[in-house]
Amino acid sequence: MKVAVIYHSKSGNTQKVAEIIGEGLKEVENIEVKLMRIDEIDYEFVKESKAVIFGTSTYYANISWQIKKWFDESWGCNLEGKIGAVFATEDYLGGGADTALITLIGHMMVKGMLLYSGGSALGQPYIHMGIVTIKDGDENQKERAKIFGERIGKKVSELF
Repeated sequence: MKVAVIYHSKSGNTQKVAEIIGEGLKEVENIEVKLMRIDEIDYEFVKESKAVIFGTSTYYANISWQIKKWFDESWGCNLEGKIGAVFATEDYLGGGADTALITLIGHMMVKGMLLYSGGSALGQPYIHMGIVTIKDGDENQKERAKIFGERIGKKVSELF
């Protein structure tokens, strides 16, 4: 089963977190992962994907304009019924990544996606909205990102 990870990364931090989430996804049998920059999307792969994970760097406590532009202009990309999840990077604690996650979740719901994080039901680490890291993450944040990817992969396998 295919899972797409779509992200915007100017400095490389968000890309590094996307790669770690991808590592977690690959821990799950029969999951095929493809990481894509927002300006280099493989729409055929996305169409065939059971889940799409979006990641953004945080600007002014919100998503990057590149991610916003994609959602504004992507009506031809049907995401309805796909599992969705989110992650964001910020430069410092309190940098607005939580707000960016909520914005992404709203855009994904408009697209008809089924949002998943694992919440508190799976125990530690609790991941309620999605993953947030400061820059590319400390060791704890990187481990959470990998676990997040693995949990999403397991949920995709369970549902599809």
